[in-house]
Amino acid sequence: MAPDPTERSTAGTANTTPGTTRTDRDTTDAGTAGHGPDTSSPADRTGTPHENAPHGTGGRKGPGRAPAAVPDSAEEPPAGTAATEGGATERPHGAPVAGPGPARPAEDAAPATGAAAPPPGGELVERRLHPVTPLRRAWAPVAVLVGWAVHDPDQAQRQLTRLTTTHLLIGLAVLIPAAALYGFLTWWFTHYAVTDTELRIRTGLLFRRTAHIRLERIQAIDVTQPLLARVAGVAKLKLDVIGTGKKDELAFLGAGEARALRAELLARAAGFAPETAHEVGEAPARQLLRVPPGVLAVSLLLTGATWGTLIAAAVVPTLLWLATHNLWTVLATALPLVGAAGASSAGRFVGEYDWTVAESPDGLRIDHGLLDRAHETVPPGRVQTVRLVEPLLWRRRWVRVELDVAGSSNSVLLPVAPREIAESVVARVLPGVSVPTGPELSRPPRRAARCRPLWWRGHGLAVTDAVFAARYGLLRRSLALVPHAKVQSVRLAQGPWRRALRLADVHVDTGANKTVTARLRDADEAAELLRAQAERSRTGRRDAPPDRWMA
Repeated sequence: MAPDPTERSTAGTANTTPGTTRTDRDTTDAGTAGHGPDTSSPADRTGTPHENAPHGTGGRKGPGRAPAAVPDSAEEPPAGTAATEGGATERPHGAPVAGPGPARPAEDAAPATGAAAPPPGGELVERRLHPVTPLRRAWAPVAVLVGWAVHDPDQAQRQLTRLTTTHLLIGLAVLIPAAALYGFLTWWFTHYAVTDTELRIRTGLLFRRTAHIRLERIQAIDVTQPLLARVAGVAKLKLDVIGTGKKDELAFLGAGEARALRAELLARAAGFAPETAHEVGEAPARQLLRVPPGVLAVSLLLTGATWGTLIAAAVVPTLLWLATHNLWTVLATALPLVGAAGASSAGRFVGEYDWTVAESPDGLRIDHGLLDRAHETVPPGRVQTVRLVEPLLWRRRWVRVELDVAGSSNSVLLPVAPREIAESVVARVLPGVSVPTGPELSRPPRRAARCRPLWWRGHGLAVTDAVFAARYGLLRRSLALVPHAKVQSVRLAQGPWRRALRLADVHVDTGANKTVTARLRDADEAAELLRAQAERSRTGRRDAPPDRWMA
């Protein structure tokens, strides 16, 4: 298997560097172990830009960043710039950078608010979350009691019937202060700080833990505001980090502070010097499209899954009541069905309301949500697969665009859009890629009908110079586009029945741990496709630009 192109190191960081390192002991604020006193000459501390760097890029050497591999004829690129292959440097944001200044220790970071430079003295500045955070965390003890009551409702009902008014008042008098104290202590012992090379998050009341998030491993940063957070003027910062299964988060920060910290972290990850990262601000964005609420509502009504769950929620509980006359059985069946129906219709409308896509130097920005607002970023360089989904009643009118992004949970690019507009947005994510049309997709041979009667007509395949495109589904069609450079492995699968019919499936694995399959292909065609796709993937990775998502 060829190495994963998405795990390419940046700024001289080894491929094996984890995205997040957690320790069970508290770390000191003095900095990273092993950093001795500064013995560099004055010339090394002036922050002079590298001779190969673009004009105006402020660079400097930091003790916390490993040197990048460069040719023997080139000098070590400064840590304040983004290193690329061959020792060249780049400035993804494109904004002017202030002139170089005197070097500071690696732990001397710009403030998270981005409003002013860090105070003199070289000390690591640790910050706390917003003061309303204890109110959110105080609900944890209450949630434990609610979970116990839901888990064993009979026992909870028996215990409640035994309680008198006095017992209830005493319980509330104990529970409320205990919850408030828990919320306050968890907030008090939570700190975060930005150094030259990483974001540190210290948490833990009894068992202290410190998360070290390397800035060059940050994949995307999303700002979300639940309904109550919007009322309180705070926001949650979620970080997608390469190599981690879940997002790290800072909840909650002031809304302005969250956006300023996000802009600073993106600037640091893009290679801006720490002295100027807090002054860069958020990169400008240009709106590409906005989904009207009326179009979103009509598209949900024309989705078969919505009507299927609604019919099931009405019919199944009724039949169970007629058969059993047991209220608990009906409720245990009806509630999940009603929840699924709500999530597939009303829930999607609330979550995808006012869907806006804008283009910026750090990727495609997505804003959406009626009650809970979310501000997400899709880094095009990390997109592994793009899917165009067409339900039966949307055919020839609308499509839904979904994504597989390495190291990110963002999975929807467009909830609904006309096909022409959707293809233009796909071209922004996959430059130089055109979406194959129906006539360009080759169907499986007719003998494939013996394996999948009627449904075999929904399968199709097209291989261009840029992508591997496979279509599947008869009623709900889905066309998956995989750039050749993102293919990690190619497999041919052939069971006994398909071997007798001389049919085979070709599986293409991507860096997002997902698989795209060309089904029911002729066996000779599949063998040739296997060989050719392996060669396309090798040459695609060789010629592909670095996966610098801020490039």
